[in-house]
Amino acid sequence: MKEKSNEEILIHTKTSAGFNFKMRRAFESFKKNKTALFFSFVIVFLIFLAVFGRSITPYDPNMQQRNASHQGVSEKHWFGTDEHGRDILSRVIDGTRVSIFVGLFAVSISLFAGVLFGAIGGYYGGKIDNIIMRIMDVVLAIPSMLLAICLMAALGRGIDKAVIAIGIVSIPDYAMIIRGSMLSEKENDYVQAAKIMGVRDFFLIFRTILPNIASSIIVRGTLGVSSAILDVAGLGFLGLGVQPPNAEWGDMLGRSRNFMLIFPHEVFFPGVAIFVTVLAFNLFGDGLRDALDPRSEL
Repeated sequence: MKEKSNEEILIHTKTSAGFNFKMRRAFESFKKNKTALFFSFVIVFLIFLAVFGRSITPYDPNMQQRNASHQGVSEKHWFGTDEHGRDILSRVIDGTRVSIFVGLFAVSISLFAGVLFGAIGGYYGGKIDNIIMRIMDVVLAIPSMLLAICLMAALGRGIDKAVIAIGIVSIPDYAMIIRGSMLSEKENDYVQAAKIMGVRDFFLIFRTILPNIASSIIVRGTLGVSSAILDVAGLGFLGLGVQPPNAEWGDMLGRSRNFMLIFPHEVFFPGVAIFVTVLAFNLFGDGLRDALDPRSEL
């Protein structure tokens, strides 16, 4: 047992050293991508708004003013007001918290489950892989938004239910990617040598192989945040996400769509917020993919 433990420690040390070297090289490559670097600062700003937005909003996001409904852009209300006289700028800032946190938590759920199922299925293969992949195929066969709506109908309305629903429908995307990477990685010589040495499967999967395919996990997770933000906006537009009077960009679009021709500012600013956020995560994810891809240097 002692000899096996030492072998595992040695393999883990070499794997960690290689992973750290890849991350340093990727960071240097990422800094050269000005577009991705710029949008990384945009993401940092959005996270700042998500954390501290409530303390910097010019008005209470949920404060209704009967005599101030449907006001246009002005010095007092930079983004105007909605049908209830609520300041749209304050609600857009406050809605950042919901979109960012829902995106991150939903991706965390799908990433954890997807990595677990994909790694186990790809490593062991056979019946285990067939069972897992057939379940993933069934989930993929149903349109993601339709499945999310069905889950919301079963779980009930609310942002916590939306996180669970969005997280579940995205699991197959991660499972397929991790499985494919695992199938190719487990055939490498270092994995075969570790098996011969008697290294435990759990250690080999989660401490040795996964760090070597971490780049695909990181990139897919980053791009998955933008998809989750779009999904929560879609659920909010349908009235299944955040419940009134709390602010959420998709809900703001849904409640203002009847006034879009008369008061276009009520749908313009939430729409721009969704567009900028999704674009930021997509271009940041593209930059990460290029930086973590060794072929990008060729």
